[in-house]
Amino acid sequence: MRRKSWTIGVAMTAATVALAACSSGGTGGSEGGESTDGAGAGGGSGDFSGETLVVMHYEGTDSAMGIAWDKAIEIFEEETGATVDLQITAFEDLQVSAGQLFDSSDAPDVSEFNKGNGTAGQLAAIGVIQNLNDLYSEFGWEDSLADSIQTTARYDENGVMGSGDFYGLPNYGEFVFLYYNADLFAEHGVEIPQSIDDVVAAAETFKAAGVQPFTTSAQEYPMGQMWYQLALSQADRDWVDAYQLYTAPVDWNGPEISYATQTVRDWTDAGYIPAESTGMTAEQAGLEFINGNAAMFLSGSWWYGRFLGDISDFELGITNWPSTELTPGSGGNMWVIPIESKQPELAGIFMDITMRPEVQALLGESGGLPVAANADDISNDDAKALIELFNEVNDRDGLAFYPDWPTPSFYGDLNGVLQGLINGTTTVAEAQTQLESYYENHVAPLRD
Repeated sequence: MRRKSWTIGVAMTAATVALAACSSGGTGGSEGGESTDGAGAGGGSGDFSGETLVVMHYEGTDSAMGIAWDKAIEIFEEETGATVDLQITAFEDLQVSAGQLFDSSDAPDVSEFNKGNGTAGQLAAIGVIQNLNDLYSEFGWEDSLADSIQTTARYDENGVMGSGDFYGLPNYGEFVFLYYNADLFAEHGVEIPQSIDDVVAAAETFKAAGVQPFTTSAQEYPMGQMWYQLALSQADRDWVDAYQLYTAPVDWNGPEISYATQTVRDWTDAGYIPAESTGMTAEQAGLEFINGNAAMFLSGSWWYGRFLGDISDFELGITNWPSTELTPGSGGNMWVIPIESKQPELAGIFMDITMRPEVQALLGESGGLPVAANADDISNDDAKALIELFNEVNDRDGLAFYPDWPTPSFYGDLNGVLQGLINGTTTVAEAQTQLESYYENHVAPLRD
């Protein structure tokens, strides 16, 4: 395997992982974690000696997905005789450049990509990622994916998720929850929040003691996830379907969005959300938490494995956001095959290997949320704690996708508006008017 970091210069994160319910076989055709000689349900991999498969993703080397996919690459190279050219990019870079990259001679053969209407859906609609229906049939992936995961793998002709053809393969789940510094909680007598009032009381206690309550990033996704979680705490499934699937108009001055936007402003004024978050990246916010400089961090399960490895000075705590039935989350980012892939057959074989029980189990043991692991293969207590937290959300059908999915540009739109809200240049009313305009410009024609 050849690994290299590749920052792209072309200008232009719902699942059910109740592991006890998973079958012991999996799509890979292996039992009890043993590798097979073939590529899975689709049959033998054949001899591809001398061939190269270009794989692109944006996961850290020590993340759960990075660890598991390195194992998949090892298996792939051993079984096929082909070599993998692994290209590591950045989420932000690929987000803006994939439309051009995937339709060019520089396209990877298989790539991780963000799921949702404004990302994978858009690429499916304009024809720069391949239809995967035949691969789903060949390898039996549909049988391994819960209906809620398939929502983000299928897109119609307009790029709207939930129906139509398969365009991606998610092999892990993800969701957003509250990370907390258990030592700081104990030191200041703060209990795990059971309500929004408890969250506010905890933040006030920490602020009074000179401890930063929350770390977050308004430059990148964490602040948008907090805003969306606050809205979801006032919402129901009909509201989510309207916002994400365009089933009805969204009231941008209704109780859901108004509560979220006003709370962000109030918590900034109170000092719970740091004003400097407008210039912080997600990485910087995560490091603030790792270094013990903040008591709480609301973000995704993709941080979990890294936090377990990097935090040495305090005990890590995790809990679901209180007073809500709905939570940001879904099936994980997906493998897609660019339209200009030179090795689509090998891409399918590699993707199927990432669904193998041994790869899925490694993903779980490393802090990820596998979609096709055997329960008996997961022995790590930290991994089980994360899965149990995830299953609390799944048991109430609570996964509600992500705030930036509705339009191709809404990720940047939302970040920009929230930066203005936090630094005081945009009022609550102005923020909601701006977001409504950005949203409706894209969604209104699709709804009609």
